[in-house]
Amino acid sequence: MTDNLLIQEAIKARENAVAPFSKFKVGAALRTKAGRVFHGCNVENCTYGLTVCAERVALLSALAAGERQFDAIVVVTQSDEPGTPCGPCRQLMWEYCGDIDVTLAGLKGQRVDYKLSTLFPHPFYFSLED
Repeated sequence: MTDNLLIQEAIKARENAVAPFSKFKVGAALRTKAGRVFHGCNVENCTYGLTVCAERVALLSALAAGERQFDAIVVVTQSDEPGTPCGPCRQLMWEYCGDIDVTLAGLKGQRVDYKLSTLFPHPFYFSLED
C-alpha cells in the first residue's frame, strides 16, 4: 500500500489549496510507477461548478507531463473521517490510473487504504475499439 512519505506529500500539497468559500482544503499526491510524485490541491471558484478537486489537479498535471502509469494516490482532508474522492474524480482516476491504491488520510493521523475498484465498483467504460 501507500507509504507515509506520500501522505506527507499530500499534506504539503494541501497547503496550497484555494478554498475561500468552503474553507475545506484538500491535498493529493499521485505517484507514478517510476516513483515520480505529482501534487494537487483543490481550487474553488465562486460558481462552484468550475471548482477543481485536488485529485484531478494532480492527475491532469501528471498527464500533461507525459506520465501514463500510476500506482498510488493519497488524498488528505481536514475532516475527522478521511474524505473520499467525488464521482468525477473516481471516473478519471479509473480511466487513466486503473485499479490503483487509494489512501484517504486526515491531519490527525487517520488513514484508510483502498483499491480504486472498491471505491468505484462499476465505472463507466467506453472503448473506441469495440
